[in-house]
Amino acid sequence: MQHYYTTGDRQYFTRVVREEDCAIFDTGALHPVYSTFALARDAEWCCRLFVLDMKDTDEEGIGTMITVRHVAPAKVGTMVQFTATIIRLQGHEIICEYEAKVGDTVIATGEQGQKILKKDKLKRLFEV
Repeated sequence: MQHYYTTGDRQYFTRVVREEDCAIFDTGALHPVYSTFALARDAEWCCRLFVLDMKDTDEEGIGTMITVRHVAPAKVGTMVQFTATIIRLQGHEIICEYEAKVGDTVIATGEQGQKILKKDKLKRLFEV
């Protein structure tokens, strides 16, 4: 694992909300806005950008937790800007806080964690 980053470092990701990012359950489509679970996916991706730079070729990242405080909607076609900030580095775990905004409006905040582990260890964990 490479230690290129430290507490306070940031990564950025932009998502234009698509139809497939809306809430669709077994009962059908719910609202024509960015769903909480799609937002969580993209927040995790923004935080994972640190992992992509830090992991060695024999390592991979795995999510350990995510929180989402989804406070405002974003319609299909809207550009959402994510900022992930490292708040803690502990051994092989990276904890970030993130913010998602549409323009100046915060639509969500939360935390996300990832661990960088050896691919062999992950393979053993997944062999159930």
